[in-house]
Amino acid sequence: MAKLNIDKQESDFLNSTISHWEKHHLVDAKQAEALRNSYEVKGFDWMRLAKYSIWVALFCGAIAIGSLIVDDAVINWIKNLYDTPDIVISILSAVTAVGLFYLGRKREKQYPEKVFSNEATIFLGVFFTASCIAYLGKTFDNGSGHYSILFLVSVFVYGFLAYRMGSRLIWLFALVSLGSWFGTETGYQTNWALYFLGMNYPLRFVLFGLILVSTCHLLKGKKWFAYFWELTYVVGMLYLFMSLWLLSIFGNYGSLDMWWQIKQISLFYWGIISAVVAGAFMLYGLKFKDVIAREFGITFLIIFLYTKYFEYFWDHTNKTLFFAILALSFWLIGRKAEKIWNINTETESLPENN
Repeated sequence: MAKLNIDKQESDFLNSTISHWEKHHLVDAKQAEALRNSYEVKGFDWMRLAKYSIWVALFCGAIAIGSLIVDDAVINWIKNLYDTPDIVISILSAVTAVGLFYLGRKREKQYPEKVFSNEATIFLGVFFTASCIAYLGKTFDNGSGHYSILFLVSVFVYGFLAYRMGSRLIWLFALVSLGSWFGTETGYQTNWALYFLGMNYPLRFVLFGLILVSTCHLLKGKKWFAYFWELTYVVGMLYLFMSLWLLSIFGNYGSLDMWWQIKQISLFYWGIISAVVAGAFMLYGLKFKDVIAREFGITFLIIFLYTKYFEYFWDHTNKTLFFAILALSFWLIGRKAEKIWNINTETESLPENN
């Protein structure tokens, strides 16, 4: 039997797992040795190289297209195509998107090991789907400026495609489109005023993130949603905590001009609220073994604290002392984390009581 070729991190995980099984007599020494001999550490992480190469290729391709567009000959050609009806461009984009989705789906079945190139094909399909919806919107535009409807259409289109194709990548774009729809729709409903129901954009998205996270908890355990549950939960937490972070800096001010006129110390209560929310999620994650809630809570609690530290002390502290304090604080955090890790390790190593 050919050995499984894995990277070092996966090897370390398997080694510790097999050692745990052997120690607690779930497998005997012979079985443990056979399991250890069934895999080997790869000499080079080709999968990671493939992943980064594919994304660099897409990025360079976008630059190449941009460079091509600024070429005089291409600009003249585009001018000749200026009168092309929007509906024609929408249809061509739709046909291209369908072709790319079909190709990506076919490649996933024929070459399941080519994960990143298959995802790149799906990504291009998503791009042309967005182009199709945008030009379809231009076709039926009546000058109302209500383009948030296009984002809402994108949510349903991407959601349907993600569900039918079982693609988390497309589902991610559905969630991004959902956030874009919420932001633009609340702006449109107020005629692009600074506030919606007394809330600026960061505060609105705090509410949006809370709704998304709450929805995830309501749908937890639903079989039809299980494949997308974790990604939706993570994106909801990102919406929530990134908005809280911006809120802790800018408060509920709708414009930068208004924000520049106030002292940052006057917004301290937003920082306290953000820290309390992060602490609550951290404690919830620790109590109920919710890894996502715990990691987001801990990470953003530290981010909130250091953001306030920079805001209040950067201008009034000697820079040598400032960074010395930062270094000391991070060292203490690291030592505390190491101590907790060692306690957990020692606890796991203790023999079970009979």
